[in-house]
Amino acid sequence: MSRGGWRLPIVVVICGGAVLGLTMGIRQTFGLFLEPMTADLGIGRGSFSLAIAVQNLLWGIMTPFFGVFADRYGTGRSLVFGGIAYAVGIVIMALGDSLFALHLGAGIMVGMAVSASGFPLVLAAVARAFPAERRSFALGIASAGGSAGQFLLLPLSQALIGGLGWVNALLILAALAFLIVPLAAALVGKPASLSLGAQSLTDAMDDARRHNGYWLLNGGFFVCGFHVAFMATHLPAYITNLGFDPFVGATALALIGFFNIIGGLLAGYLGGRYRKKYLLSGIYLARAVAIVLFMLAPNSEIAVWLFSGTFGLLWLSTVPLTSGLVGDIFGARYLATLFGIVMFSHQIGSFFGAWLGGVSYDLTGSYDAIWLMAIALGLMAAILHFPIADRPLAAAVAERG
Repeated sequence: MSRGGWRLPIVVVICGGAVLGLTMGIRQTFGLFLEPMTADLGIGRGSFSLAIAVQNLLWGIMTPFFGVFADRYGTGRSLVFGGIAYAVGIVIMALGDSLFALHLGAGIMVGMAVSASGFPLVLAAVARAFPAERRSFALGIASAGGSAGQFLLLPLSQALIGGLGWVNALLILAALAFLIVPLAAALVGKPASLSLGAQSLTDAMDDARRHNGYWLLNGGFFVCGFHVAFMATHLPAYITNLGFDPFVGATALALIGFFNIIGGLLAGYLGGRYRKKYLLSGIYLARAVAIVLFMLAPNSEIAVWLFSGTFGLLWLSTVPLTSGLVGDIFGARYLATLFGIVMFSHQIGSFFGAWLGGVSYDLTGSYDAIWLMAIALGLMAAILHFPIADRPLAAAVAERG
């Protein structure tokens, strides 16, 4: 394919979805490794959870910096670094035999890798490839790629763990992570300031700082991170504790991934027709209700499947809507940076969701307190999105000249 062919919008969205499928799908499998790795390494769930929490926190801290890098020099360069760091981190995680190696590989290296190849950077590149009227649906398609990766890689990883052991399973995942490097070829471009506005990064960040809705988006995405990280890290173990086979837990996460393909596409479609802030409020409210019903339901596989399917529709459907809302308000020029900052808030929530889940279990032998916290946070996020002022700020930027 010619160099120009790699830049076609359809190619950009397909490769962007594939990158997100690998980036998000692989890290979602780490919860499957909790029980075998803690047993073989002789560490507690809290220690394993802290490594995943560090990963999530570092992902959040570094994302705005990689966003600035991508906005200045192009997404592709950041993705190449991310693919290499991802593969190296998983190899360290697989071959290390200590808690230090777990923190270095799964925590630090993977955390940096995901920040260099995650949603803000990929979705910013996709957003710039499409006109405003088609942007929301394109973001939904690319976001659904992350869910497709989760759906495909979770059962594969569980099968690999059962057939080859967790070490070999991780080495295979490391090889898959490296595929991000060639896929970056479709995302090598950088923003064209002339076509997207001459606003400076300082001005864009000042606009965001003074916009109350931007802070409310940060608060809402904190909740999303808490939910997703807690369940990705602890849902398989929670289901096993209920007396089910480990494959049921893996299948539950896979179902979440499958239904989130539908949820991401649906969110992208609806986001182009209805106000995104109201859709986000509905999603967070529905999450809280789904958790309540799951906690009250009889202990059965049917309840697990119903919860997984329902939560899957709501899992990452927040991403195209949140990123789209940032783009609607502030424009696409510095979307990687501004959404990267919102992603930092998401990852602070992820840190607490992953870590507190393990701490709660080690202290009480139960995840009940964290489930209750997840319900309360869902209700809070539903309220936060209602007052967001979602009018574009392009007129204000033009006045400033």
